[in-house]
Amino acid sequence: MVKRQADLSTPEGEPRAEPAEKAPVRNRMDRFIDGIELIAAAFVGIVAADTFISVMLRYFFSVSIPDSYDFGRLLLGILIFWGIAATSYRGTHITVDLLYSAVGPRLQRMIDVFATLVLLFVVVVQTSMLFDKVVGTYRDHVLTYDLNLPTWPFFAVAWAGDVSAVLLIAIRTYRLIVKPQTFAGGRYLKPVE
Repeated sequence: MVKRQADLSTPEGEPRAEPAEKAPVRNRMDRFIDGIELIAAAFVGIVAADTFISVMLRYFFSVSIPDSYDFGRLLLGILIFWGIAATSYRGTHITVDLLYSAVGPRLQRMIDVFATLVLLFVVVVQTSMLFDKVVGTYRDHVLTYDLNLPTWPFFAVAWAGDVSAVLLIAIRTYRLIVKPQTFAGGRYLKPVE
């Protein structure tokens, strides 16, 4: 059976667009993970804007934003901890896979689980240490230099990013053990050719 011309083009004679593939159904956990990645991306934009505006004001007008250095330093810390959360779950951080690429899929899965458990342990310890830092800066009433703003809220937001990293790494560990197909194909970034 031959398709008619009307089926293949619009009334104006232009070819019809191919129907897009349906996006996979996203559950609450995937939306939660996407939200954390969006927060990390927002902090990248905030740090970039702070740096750009500070440099432009200093260069063209010989004016600086009060506490610009402190804000930049504290926001960069927040960015790092939320970035850890975003990259740890997806597995898009820098890795060395000399041994990993030489073994079969079953051993690769065991290496993934072991590496993720080690990462989980390290980030749990880091999170507890950062919580101590939040409490310490709150108790010591540490302030910024120019505006005398308390710094503990910045540390608390960074700690929240670290807590998110612990949650996401725990979810990744669970999914690697129980549902390894979650990470098989389509989840990792494809190299640019």
